[in-house]
Amino acid sequence: MQVLWFRCDVIIPSLSLGVLVVSLLIGSFFFWHEIQHEPDTERNCNMAEAAQSNWERYRAEGHQAFILGYTGEVGKELIKELAAAKLFKKVVLIGRRQVDLDTTVGPEFEQKVVDFEKLEEHSDVFEGLDTGFCALGTTRGKSGVKGFVRVDHDYVLISAEIAKARGCKHFSLVSSQGANKNSSMLYTRTKGQVEEALKVMHFDRISIYRPGVLMCDRTEERPGEKVARVLLKPISYLFPTAITTPTEIVAKALVNNVVAPSERTQELYENKAIHQLSGTSKACGTRSNQESSKSK
Repeated sequence: MQVLWFRCDVIIPSLSLGVLVVSLLIGSFFFWHEIQHEPDTERNCNMAEAAQSNWERYRAEGHQAFILGYTGEVGKELIKELAAAKLFKKVVLIGRRQVDLDTTVGPEFEQKVVDFEKLEEHSDVFEGLDTGFCALGTTRGKSGVKGFVRVDHDYVLISAEIAKARGCKHFSLVSSQGANKNSSMLYTRTKGQVEEALKVMHFDRISIYRPGVLMCDRTEERPGEKVARVLLKPISYLFPTAITTPTEIVAKALVNNVVAPSERTQELYENKAIHQLSGTSKACGTRSNQESSKSK
């Protein structure tokens, strides 16, 4: 059969073969990422398994915390986790505006409104808060190049410097998969530069998380993200630790890590490690089953 200037009996099989080949290549790419070895699997899984048993000790130590970026998707999930666990005597939510919090949030949570352009004038909000969580960030599309760098780089580092001076011992940063100070891409380069700057601030403990594409239902949709998430949903199901990370998994990893004693002053968790640390990774279940089999 011939339609217009091309033959369907030639074009359609060729096109189908091309689609098949491309699909196989894409699938192989994600499969390769999924099976990559995480060197700290045992440590990450152990921390996840011991998390709840660490809660009572951690509560008794009387820690106080702050969250930067608490109105974002990771920040909102982190509030849920902390509200349920009740780990801190006080949690200060630092942001540009007050928002309505969920009714499950307890009285230990308090919101502090600051002007990030004059953060030094609000340094007292960090006083005595020994634990910090930072999920602060925007996008180039929303804020422009200068705005993005100002928020994701300057605000983060200024906040960290003030927090450390006011008593912060353990600082946790939500960065990004692919962060690299030498990257040619603005986003990953900025994230990498922030990571390097934090490392030389000499916190007692610095924990950096590099999640993949954050999977969530955003309150504020960003251009193209809804389409991207729809396309990534089957990939997230088939290859959960390859390039995607649900926001609740990031939050669980943050909490499980903060209550765990650690001999390391600097910790870097790539996407696969975040899944393991959250306690949701199949790798941890496989490891437990193997240990059970050996003990029989």
